[in-house]
Amino acid sequence: MNPLGAAVVLVAGILLGAFVTWLLMRRPSADEPITFLDDEPAVVPEGVSGVLAVLSASAVVVGPHDEVLEATRAARSLGLARGSRVGVAQVLDLVRMVRADGQTRVQDLELLRGPGEATLYLSARVAALADGLVVVLADDLTASHRIEATRRDFVANVSHELKTPIGAISLLAEAVEDAADDPDAVRRFAGRMGIESARLADLVGQIIDLSRLQADDPLAEPQVVEIDEVLHDAVDRCRVDAEKRGVTLTLAGAHGAKVLGNLRQLGTAVGNLVENAVVYSDPGARVVVAAHTRAHAEDDDVEITVSDTGIGISPADAERIFERFYRVDYGRSRANGGTGLGLSIVKHIAASHGGRVAVWSQPGRGSTFTITVPAHLAQVRSTERVGSDETRPEEDAVPQDHAVPQEQRNSTHDRGQDQPQEVRS
Repeated sequence: MNPLGAAVVLVAGILLGAFVTWLLMRRPSADEPITFLDDEPAVVPEGVSGVLAVLSASAVVVGPHDEVLEATRAARSLGLARGSRVGVAQVLDLVRMVRADGQTRVQDLELLRGPGEATLYLSARVAALADGLVVVLADDLTASHRIEATRRDFVANVSHELKTPIGAISLLAEAVEDAADDPDAVRRFAGRMGIESARLADLVGQIIDLSRLQADDPLAEPQVVEIDEVLHDAVDRCRVDAEKRGVTLTLAGAHGAKVLGNLRQLGTAVGNLVENAVVYSDPGARVVVAAHTRAHAEDDDVEITVSDTGIGISPADAERIFERFYRVDYGRSRANGGTGLGLSIVKHIAASHGGRVAVWSQPGRGSTFTITVPAHLAQVRSTERVGSDETRPEEDAVPQDHAVPQEQRNSTHDRGQDQPQEVRS
């Protein structure tokens, strides 16, 4: 090849390489909108954006080349749209089928996300618009699926728990009939029937309580609850059982704490914790029930603690003890009439009051359960002030000259603060 031909080939190669480089640089990234040289860019029809903005469902408008033209924030949070791409393969398949035949499709999708993350359940409706556009509307059904799963588990657990005492009563009734000529055996079997009947009644009662709690919002019509009264009632409720087991009940902590809520519900929650502490303590153990107020900028928290020196709970069990029907020691629980619902009721009551329940425990060293409830003190003070103005005539007020000196009030308050009150049972 002569020098002129070689030069021409070289220049052509350089130009070709430059053109290829330019094409590569022009290729859009995954997050950039896709453009097509031969087509006019797709446009969302007028008015569609406004309609999508007021829909409760997540919405995506997909162009004729599978590009995302518009997506609501909810759709992006669910992963339906990622940049300019449809983020879910099943949804993209539905979009292509609808574009091909124009038929609207409705399909429930179960999307497996990353490891350790909950499965996402969606109900997708895909319909064709004009000019090859397709709209995707998706409702998040994850919460309803979770509620349904909880309901199924609850029904299954209740059925199992009810079968046990009912079956025992049936067998004992047959045993009594067969032992009609043996008075001692009849008395023994009748005693067992009484125990199983009491367990069945307790289980049914707690199921009813749990159902009532789920329908009753304690903050809808709250009342001022004296925490001292809650603690005393819980201790009195367990006094006889504690005496039989040789367990000492002690009241401690600060006095005078108040919250807005439901007295009966809070009494049930604390009573369940005290009852559990007594049941899982050995003779000679001590159970301490206390309340403290934690000050915060906007609202105070009231912490109610129930501590015992009992058998303790392993870390694996501590993660599950608030589940319905879960028992750490099944044999000991059944021997003491436990239903496995007590702690789940405590958790629900704390949550319905805007609070939470937590546990610290070590095997062999005992456990401490803590219910933390917002006090809503601003509302409490407002309620008390209104009540005082309505019920206390102005002329009955204590004259300023006869007011108790500040030093005396402080000393009296200090003597009554944080003094343990031992209730021997």
